[in-house]
Amino acid sequence: MFSLKGEKIINLPLDVVRVAIPYTIYFAFMFFSTFFIAKWMGVGYEKSATVSFTAGSNDFELAIAVAIAVFGIGSQAAFATVIGPLVEVPVLILLVNVALGFKRRYWNNQ
Repeated sequence: MFSLKGEKIINLPLDVVRVAIPYTIYFAFMFFSTFFIAKWMGVGYEKSATVSFTAGSNDFELAIAVAIAVFGIGSQAAFATVIGPLVEVPVLILLVNVALGFKRRYWNNQ
């Protein structure tokens, strides 16, 4: 799927950005809200981080399969689902550093 949409990704960079911005906001919102809700509930760092990354990530493999089955391989929905993992991985890697910072800030004192 990525190889089929690779040329489209390169030729339509503004469309990629238009899709990537809401994904980035979603990943960050889900991660931060889940992390602080878990902290508020008194959950330890390990479980807070685990549930936050689970909530912040998505099952894009399933989304790609559904988009292709329902809308076809040439659809905008299929294009948008291909962008998801390309955004998800770097955002979640950045959030690893955030989670480690949260550990130092909120859990080292306990």
